[in-house]
Amino acid sequence: MSVFRTASARRQAFIAASPVTEEMIHDVVRGFYSKIRKDPLLGPIFTGVIADADWPTHLAKMCDFWSSVTLMTGRFKGSPMQAHAQIAELKPEHFARWLQLFEQTAREICPAEAAEVFVQKSRMIARSLQIGLRLSRGEFEASLEV
Repeated sequence: MSVFRTASARRQAFIAASPVTEEMIHDVVRGFYSKIRKDPLLGPIFTGVIADADWPTHLAKMCDFWSSVTLMTGRFKGSPMQAHAQIAELKPEHFARWLQLFEQTAREICPAEAAEVFVQKSRMIARSLQIGLRLSRGEFEASLEV
């Protein structure tokens, strides 16, 4: 029982010390996806995957995702790799544009310290997804160094 209280207390202390707030997460997610939907490169991909009626659900899921990533709330339940692997047309240029728009949005909305948290996390996520996609598509040869 005390282990759970300790973990919960640590999580609460982390959230309290973080430069990121739930309000910022909400604003960044909404601002970012507003740009995505209008973007000539990314808009068609998202439109093909997310129906108009599903956008509120997607935005709520992305708020949960970024809350889990930046504040360690554990609210997100899902598999980003699995979701992205289903989109065959995803290429490195899509990730580069995603990062550009995300970083721009975070820097427009957040104070510098919070924006940097979003930017660093987004870069790690993009890198991880790209590596995972390449592996799942057989674009990396497995190599073992002995």
